[in-house]
Amino acid sequence: MKSLETKITVITGSGVSQSSGIPTFRGTDGLWKKYNVMDLATPQAFARNPKLVWEWYYWRLGLVSQAKPNEAHLALKNLESSGYDLVVLTQNVDNLHERAGSSKVFHLHGEIFQRRCIKCHDITSWQSSETFSSSEIPKCTKCNSILRPKVVWFNETLDPEIIRFSHNRLKETDVLLIIGTSGLVHPVNNFPFIAKQGNMNLEMYEFNLELTPLSSMTTKTILGPVEKTFPEFVSKTFKIAKK
Repeated sequence: MKSLETKITVITGSGVSQSSGIPTFRGTDGLWKKYNVMDLATPQAFARNPKLVWEWYYWRLGLVSQAKPNEAHLALKNLESSGYDLVVLTQNVDNLHERAGSSKVFHLHGEIFQRRCIKCHDITSWQSSETFSSSEIPKCTKCNSILRPKVVWFNETLDPEIIRFSHNRLKETDVLLIIGTSGLVHPVNNFPFIAKQGNMNLEMYEFNLELTPLSSMTTKTILGPVEKTFPEFVSKTFKIAKK
C-alpha cells in the first residue's frame, strides 16, 4: 500500500469518459461523421463557418451535460478524499472529474462549458439553466462580438501557465497514472518523459484498451476498460478511506 505521502499525478484522455457516453474526439458518429475534424475544430473553420462549428458544439454540450462520472472518475475522487496529494492533468474538455469530486483538475485543452469573446476575450460559463438546442451563434454581453468555445483547437497553443505548472508537478511526482489516452498528442505525450527525468524511481502505470507508444516505458500497462481496471488497481495499491 502506498503511504499518504505519495505524490500522485494523473494524465487522463478521452478513454476515461467514453463509458460515460462521451464519444472519443475522432470517433464522433451519426450526423457529424461526414465532417472532417479540421472542418470543425480549427480557428480557420470557425472563421469560415462559425454557425456550423457552434452547431457541433451545441450537440457536444448536450451530450456532456447529460453524462455522469463513471467508476474511473470516482476512483480518482476517492484517492484524493483519502488524503493523497493528487493532481489531474486532463486532455478532456468535459467536467466529469469535477462532478465526481476531484478538486485539483487542470484542463490542458480548455473547458467546453466556457466560452470566450473573439474581440474583448471576456470569458463566461454556460449556466445550468441554459439549453443547447439552439443553433444561434452566442454573442458577448460586453461588446456584442461573437463568442467561441474556450477550448484549444488544432493549430492553437496550450495555455503556457498550465504547461509550466504541469512540468513542475511532473518533476516532483512519485506515481504517474496515465488513463485512457492514446499517447500520441503533443505535448502531453512528452509528459511521462519529463516525469521520469525528474524522478528516476518514478512508478508509472498505464490504463487503456490497447498498447500505446508510452507502454514500453511504464512500470506496468493494464489493458481493459478503464472504468473497471483502474478502480481495481486503486483498491489494491492505495489506502482508501472507508465511506
